[in-house]
Amino acid sequence: MYSLNVPVPTRVAALASDIAREIPAARARVRGEHTLNIKRLSNGDGPAYNRLETQAREVIAGQPPFAVRIDGIDYFPDAIIGTTPVLYLSVESPELVALHQRLAEVFEPIEGIEGDGYTPHVTISRGGPQDAVERLTEREIEPIEWVVDELIFWDATRSQPVSSVSLPA
Repeated sequence: MYSLNVPVPTRVAALASDIAREIPAARARVRGEHTLNIKRLSNGDGPAYNRLETQAREVIAGQPPFAVRIDGIDYFPDAIIGTTPVLYLSVESPELVALHQRLAEVFEPIEGIEGDGYTPHVTISRGGPQDAVERLTEREIEPIEWVVDELIFWDATRSQPVSSVSLPA
């Protein structure tokens, strides 16, 4: 599967890793896997990667840099895809949501997690005891803000970036 993502600053990845250590039974993201998904481009059954990237670049053409803010810890009790619960850093960014919506007009949204169900987030971990996850959502964190000036095309199968685009695109 390929997606268009925001690379996260080191301090966001470090925060996610620190929090994940508090739930040893969960599967934490490993170094280099922390990203902020904007939109999945395919589930692996669609067009070749180069066609997906071309289509996405057409949608993001002219996209200026935009602000993102990590402002809390939350969780999905029942993930539509993968192990649950999913503990995450919550993200506030109207521009990110608007970009997601533009991409969802071209790339079919995955029911329940994209389109109207899109919740921007940085995954901390999957699985683990529900009560431990719930306790962590009560913790306050120092907000982290940054300006997104680069997007990456992500290969989920290999857990690595394929290419990137600087903003404004």
